[in-house]
Amino acid sequence: MHAAIAALRAGRPVDTATWSSFWDELSADTLGPGEPASLMAALSLDGVVPDTLANLARSLHARRTGPVRAFPGAVNVVGTGGGVSTFNVSTAAAFVATALGARVVKTGSRAYSSKFGSIDLLDRLGIPLTKSYDETAAWLDRHGIAFAGYFVYPVELTVLARRILPLPMKPYGRALNLLGPFLPALPGTRQLTGLPNPGLLPLARRLAAAVEDRDIWLVTNNVGADELISFADNAVLPGPDAPEILLSRRNLQLADGSLPDLAAVADNDRLVEHFLDVVSGRAGEVATQTVALNAAALAIAAERETGWRNAMDSALAAMRDGAVRNLIEAVRTGKPSPLLSRAASGA
Repeated sequence: MHAAIAALRAGRPVDTATWSSFWDELSADTLGPGEPASLMAALSLDGVVPDTLANLARSLHARRTGPVRAFPGAVNVVGTGGGVSTFNVSTAAAFVATALGARVVKTGSRAYSSKFGSIDLLDRLGIPLTKSYDETAAWLDRHGIAFAGYFVYPVELTVLARRILPLPMKPYGRALNLLGPFLPALPGTRQLTGLPNPGLLPLARRLAAAVEDRDIWLVTNNVGADELISFADNAVLPGPDAPEILLSRRNLQLADGSLPDLAAVADNDRLVEHFLDVVSGRAGEVATQTVALNAAALAIAAERETGWRNAMDSALAAMRDGAVRNLIEAVRTGKPSPLLSRAASGA
């Protein structure tokens, strides 16, 4: 049994060198039968030492080879999952923030704990993931938004999934969701990452500290969702040295609501229709304000907006005047963003 698995099972920390040894053996296919699956099962257990996960992230970042392109000023929004199921708030917010002038490089995954992950929704929308850094840059220039594919993640994760076959990776979604936002290589960006409960903040801070190529803003609340929620008070931690920002829903004059207001659509065939209603401000006040709040955070992180209320008002206007819907249709059809075209013409 590899030392990393033995340490995980015993509740001991795993250092970076031990993780590197595990990845070496994984790549060389010299691990014992069942060891890759055993590792994932051990990672999914309660009681994994936080430094173990941070060292895992560091070991994978250190192994990355090949050219990596920076996207200065771009933002990403991606949650850790594991909370209550909602509609695709982060994907909606990404489009709204783009309509406000932010450049967005979004990462995501297929559904583990929710009904539809961001990639599942993009499939239904007919929007592909990019396959390289150059293609991502081209999408940014054309649309202002790009959905980065698996190339931004460590290749070791793909190898690990292959070694686990025929077992699926979905049973290990808890660990993958938690680690996922901290593993891509997206230099030059800022990232908004939601946590389903404040108790994860100490671990998330360690994971964020292991990421050196971008600033990670952490957000949380007591509702159990991994995004900013309009009917709750939210905490935003914009980097390790910045003071915490408390977003009071009363100060922002946001409506009362509850989690059913943010539920995923029940009819799978209405997924796209419902999503387009959401980004057009036609899915109810709570859904509209929640998306606008997350888009406001992205716009502020991208330095396109300053005050929270002003940023929210801009987001609400973009949703209701059709700008976001028009942007999505342009991305779906491959046409240049009407927003970028208007900016280029000086309109």
